[in-house]
Amino acid sequence: MTANMYLNLPGGLKMPALGLGTWQARDRDELIDALNCALELGYRHIDTAYIYENEEIIGDVLKEWFTSGKLKREDLFITTKLPMIGIHPDRVEFFMKKSLESLQLDYVDLYLVHFPLGYKYDDSTGGPLLNDRQQIVTEGVTDQAAIWKKMEEQVDAGRTKTIGLSNYNITQIETVLKSARIKPANLQVELHVYLQQRALVDFCHENDITVVAYSPLASPCYNKFLEELGTEPKKLPEILSDPVVNKIAKKHSKTPAQIVLRFLLQRGIGAVPKSVTPERLQENINIFDFALDDNEFEELWNLEVGEDARVYDFRRGFNLVDHPDFPMKR
Repeated sequence: MTANMYLNLPGGLKMPALGLGTWQARDRDELIDALNCALELGYRHIDTAYIYENEEIIGDVLKEWFTSGKLKREDLFITTKLPMIGIHPDRVEFFMKKSLESLQLDYVDLYLVHFPLGYKYDDSTGGPLLNDRQQIVTEGVTDQAAIWKKMEEQVDAGRTKTIGLSNYNITQIETVLKSARIKPANLQVELHVYLQQRALVDFCHENDITVVAYSPLASPCYNKFLEELGTEPKKLPEILSDPVVNKIAKKHSKTPAQIVLRFLLQRGIGAVPKSVTPERLQENINIFDFALDDNEFEELWNLEVGEDARVYDFRRGFNLVDHPDFPMKR
């Protein structure tokens, strides 16, 4: 089993700093094989979401591991997320329960508000409400305090060990903090060596909020998702071919992916890279047997590009940019 570092959450809860991301992993056989491989390799943090449409597959695999006695429930850290169609006080508990049913779990370890604005819910389809032009209809301004109160109730009811946020900016986190009885334990955002989110990370750490990076390798497969949406591809950051990253990788006899993941860990940031390939799964978790020195860390620190390197800007294929709660203002 591969060793893992941990992020300390409130109440003594420990989150493995390196987890398995599962976005876009919907093929049943492929995901089952990937999960079994990951668990055999020592992954103990699984990240999913209602909107990923794979909670049932993950639940089946987890049940098999628990039933066989190979793992106990307390051995794993499971994160899932409240979908945008659940961003309404009347629907938080409903979607929490749906995720637990799909995952075949009594509780998750971390439940995140997936996005700071919501879609209207269509009871007849179980999906977002569409207008006459087949566009998704958004909710109005989000009552963050009301949503957060319902999230806190999920902790009280034992459905989740703790709660957090995803894709929120500093101002929106501050709004939640003002009313919070249970403070957010975690923020999950896009974060990588080209998009370092320094002010956001500093703010979170100052407020005892852990940070986990999604798309820590800048999501090389993102254009596949845009193709599914019928949207034009975009130029993606080519982190894994960056000369500085490759120079440091060669020095440590590591891969470029291992270098940029290690950089995040040394910033005190967790990461949930997605892969279904055994070799990549092994590669991604083998980052605990070396460390970047100060000069190497500074070289990677200086690769910061900022917003121009953001992959998930939610400006293509989504009708969100003009919403008052859209978090990625430029």
